[in-house]
Amino acid sequence: MENTDLHAKADTETGVRLLAGPLRPLHTVARDITALTGVPVDLDTELFLRARLAGFATAGWISAGGSCRLLRAADGWVAVNLARPADHAALPALLNLLGGAGELTDAVAARPAAEVARQAQLLGVPAASLGSERGRRPPVLRERLGPASEPRTPGGVRVVDFSALWAGPLCARLLGLAGADVLKVESTTRPDGARRGSPAFYRHLHEGHRGVTLDFTDPAALRSAIADADLVIEASRPRALRRAGLDAHEFLAGRPGRVWVSVTGYGRADGRIAFGDDAAVAGGLVAWPPEGTGPVFLGDALADPVTGLYAARAAARSLRDGGGHLVDVAMAACAADVAGADGDRPC
Repeated sequence: MENTDLHAKADTETGVRLLAGPLRPLHTVARDITALTGVPVDLDTELFLRARLAGFATAGWISAGGSCRLLRAADGWVAVNLARPADHAALPALLNLLGGAGELTDAVAARPAAEVARQAQLLGVPAASLGSERGRRPPVLRERLGPASEPRTPGGVRVVDFSALWAGPLCARLLGLAGADVLKVESTTRPDGARRGSPAFYRHLHEGHRGVTLDFTDPAALRSAIADADLVIEASRPRALRRAGLDAHEFLAGRPGRVWVSVTGYGRADGRIAFGDDAAVAGGLVAWPPEGTGPVFLGDALADPVTGLYAARAAARSLRDGGGHLVDVAMAACAADVAGADGDRPC
């Protein structure tokens, strides 16, 4: 057997083990999605396909994608994610705030984990102390801000997806498989960052969807894109959306039964930035090897696909209940729910 075959076999065995262990609550989420939409959910594919296609190694203290580090602080553990050029550029300032110089590992070791995360977030660097979001809020908050309609399934629903990367697009993928008409909207100047990854994985998320690029500084163009929509998916800060001319309250009030799904790191009321690996750490969704050397990352950016599943279930439930809802989905809280729940509580 070739090395690539051995690697694929090991990855498959890891997925089976995780889904029978720490990720077991996701089976309930998958069953709920199937009951609501008729779409069977292959958890192994949705959680682990990206890592397999990219050839990512098993994560340890360094994330599978390589950008996020789990670092020992003075009183615990913290994840610092240098995922973008701006995060690397902010590193000297972060070291200065932490009162250290040289290596980030040494500076973090002298400070409390919560302080490290707070200082990093002040600079716009995604960071979280381990388990800090456990019990802080539900994974999904739902508020009816518009008139309801008759109950619906996703079949025939017009979805406009402004989100990028993984969580929001996975929600859109599952709704599309259930018969929704999905329009993917990208910025002319800032296309979806997932395009820089595996083309096969990007196709997996967006196959069958229509696509359009728009000038996000043109409010009229953005409002036109959602004029006939029944459901919007986005992953931006509310203030930025309003500046761009998109307002959830206005959209929901415009016609009965509409749904607005908002995916953020910590919730719409919290401006902190998050990506899948650091959000998983914030929720406590990590592995603890028997050697007792400390926590390690569990899978590849797991808070992303976990949140996509929670968002799809919440969107389908809103449609079933007549819509009119603003659905606020927080990545770190979704990870925390999987890490600490039996998976049977509704979200």
